Amino acid sequence: MTQKKSHKAAQTAADLIVRNLEAHGVDHIVGIPGAKIDRLFEALEDSPIRTIVARHEQNAVFMAGGIGRITGRAGVAIATSGPGVSNLATGLATATSEGDPVLTIGGAVGRADLLKLTHQSMDTVSMLRPVTKYSAEIGAPAATSEVIGNAFRAAESPRQGGVFVSVPMDVLNSEITEDYPVMGNRNAVKAGPAPEDVIKEAAAALKKAKKPVVLLGMKASKPENAEAIRAFVKQTNLPVVGTYQAAGAVSKDLVSRFGGRVGLFHNQYGDYLLDEADLVVAIGYNPIEYDPCLWNRKSARPIINIDVVPAQLDNAFNPEIELIGSIALSVQHLTRETGALTSGAALDKILEVYRASQKSAFAKAKSTQQGMLHPLEIIKVMEDFVAQDITICLDMGSFHIWHARFLEVFRARQMLISNGQQTMGVALPWAMSASIVNPAQKVISVSGDGSFMMSSMDLETAVRLKSNLIHIIWVDQHFNMVRIQEEKKYGRDAAVAFGPIDFAAFARSFGAKGINVNSVDSLKAALREGMETQGPVVIAVPVDYADNPALMNPLPELSK
Repeated sequence: MTQKKSHKAAQTAADLIVRNLEAHGVDHIVGIPGAKIDRLFEALEDSPIRTIVARHEQNAVFMAGGIGRITGRAGVAIATSGPGVSNLATGLATATSEGDPVLTIGGAVGRADLLKLTHQSMDTVSMLRPVTKYSAEIGAPAATSEVIGNAFRAAESPRQGGVFVSVPMDVLNSEITEDYPVMGNRNAVKAGPAPEDVIKEAAAALKKAKKPVVLLGMKASKPENAEAIRAFVKQTNLPVVGTYQAAGAVSKDLVSRFGGRVGLFHNQYGDYLLDEADLVVAIGYNPIEYDPCLWNRKSARPIINIDVVPAQLDNAFNPEIELIGSIALSVQHLTRETGALTSGAALDKILEVYRASQKSAFAKAKSTQQGMLHPLEIIKVMEDFVAQDITICLDMGSFHIWHARFLEVFRARQMLISNGQQTMGVALPWAMSASIVNPAQKVISVSGDGSFMMSSMDLETAVRLKSNLIHIIWVDQHFNMVRIQEEKKYGRDAAVAFGPIDFAAFARSFGAKGINVNSVDSLKAALREGMETQGPVVIAVPVDYADNPALMNPLPELSK
């Protein structure tokens, strides 16, 4: 990559946008240029911000979303007008539903052509408004800093999400004749704890409860929140259940209080704990993660909701007490007010059965097909390589359920999962983001053979960036998560099969290292090789999904 020149004085609205991005602390921008936005890319050439050219706009937003999730500050993606911007939609919907701060900037035809039937005219502001927190157009050079500043504030304020700014080509090219202020350097407004009287009310309810359970959601995995939650659990000794996106919030020393992760299907020991609870403390939980009607089947049972914003009320999620403000500070104050509790022991038997069931599942896991691996054989091998500093990025598919239920991680934001829109194709772009943020650390990402091909064009980008990642592909030549649900509903599958790909050869054609494996030993060897390799490594694993129906089977204890 060529050395960038020092920044020149602002001359156009494009330069002013870049000044705002720099002031906000943006280090990387991902995007694809085009005639309506190329002035902005030209301005970035004179900036210390690193520009990364992606191969698809959707992946550019996924990468920006990964940066946003890991750092807590908005990642930035840029696209040109028309289909360039429309390709941002899925990434923005994912970011907004997952709570990942992302700023996207899109080119547009000149203002005089916005309502004409001309090349790439499109009302992108209206189109993207439903999937963003903020969607606006810079209508004049004087509004540049205002719009960009407000976009950043919307992306990074609770709950975080995606935002979009459209810049007509003539505005982008307009000369700046006045010294407009830069607004990108505003720090996010810091919230305090919930009011003390509400915290006392919550503590009193906890002390009164006989079988309280803690339910952790996506915001629990924010590092400062996770630290406060761990202190709370140590003090109260309460059982803890997490959604998929709360992975890593519970530390290793608290494993004995952890009842597993819940999501998608009401059939886990975590669901059993929630069914038995006489009070639930939901921390950082968003109903989009796991439908309340599935886990809360006692409508009269009190719920304490600890979050950054009030709950969106649901027939099955109508909190009796809400601690709204800084999650970390509210939990810290609640910990002091509650003190030690003995009520958590009432559910210890369920926790013991859960841990025994996990051990039993691994012990029994064995593929009956020659040259294929059982899902838990793969995860068991992975456990030996997943150190505390390794980030795991999961795509969407039945494999992500196996990982969510069985792969233990103990660092906040160590495992990135999509369970809002359940978007396919996120794993590889997220892995590149993790490598960008922490280039010295290895990243492991996992896809099915269906989801990998939805973002595989940016494997070239990973090679170009020398991303320090290992990407594991579970191969079965089906959209398997769809398949198992169709078979359960209809007794057969439809439209879920596709042809084979030699993924090792595919990876090598991009300049990455590609490895095909067919046994536990060859997978171990491939992962060792991947850990020693600088740059992306793709490992293809034929998976035996014969036990997949068990993912949906009811838990006997829940059928009583």
